[in-house]
Amino acid sequence: MSDDTASGAKPPAKPISAIARRCLGVLIEKAKTTPDSYPLSLAAIVTGSNQKSNRDPQMNISEGDALLALDELREAGAVREIQGSGRVTKYRHAAYEWFDCDSPGASIMTELMLRGPQTVGEIRTRASRMHPFVDLTATQAELDALVEKELVFAITPPGRGQTFAHTLYTPTERQHLAAKIEKQSGATPSTAAPSSAPASAANESRIDKIQQRLEDVVTRLESLEQKLADWEK
Repeated sequence: MSDDTASGAKPPAKPISAIARRCLGVLIEKAKTTPDSYPLSLAAIVTGSNQKSNRDPQMNISEGDALLALDELREAGAVREIQGSGRVTKYRHAAYEWFDCDSPGASIMTELMLRGPQTVGEIRTRASRMHPFVDLTATQAELDALVEKELVFAITPPGRGQTFAHTLYTPTERQHLAAKIEKQSGATPSTAAPSSAPASAANESRIDKIQQRLEDVVTRLESLEQKLADWEK
């Protein structure tokens, strides 16, 4: 018996491929945002994976790609295959068990899988379409819990604009992500005019508020785009 089993602790979810993460994120998202059309067929998973809104990076996966990813997720224990009406095979996620987390945690993991690394403010704004987060403090508390479970890690130092990512990246992806962050950090200007120092705190506060408002507007627009796309289908 392993130490994890003996202590009752669940081992953290293992890394999965990028397409598998996209498919899993789509399943969790649709279960929360469009429950009437859930569980999802293979065609619905492909459509959700390739949609333009709430996705970064954009993908153009085929049904064959999705089938391989779903096989990967089933073997990992993150997805279950069921028989739908009319003998159509459908799929549902098992994210709560696989992640060993509840709705708030699953909502954050979903946004990180669908859109990549994000700040606390971005996570709160975007994940609130699946689970309401009352403020940044509540969002940070949930992130801390996910960090404790080794599902999330901080990829930039503490402070304004700190960015978080999930731990489901493959080792190669982690290396690319670290290199990208290091490059971005090195490109940031490190010198500022001395006269701007006294007002920096106030300016940062104003920037934070403006950024939050912009994120709210973008999220509302994306929500409207998604509702329109669902209605057209």
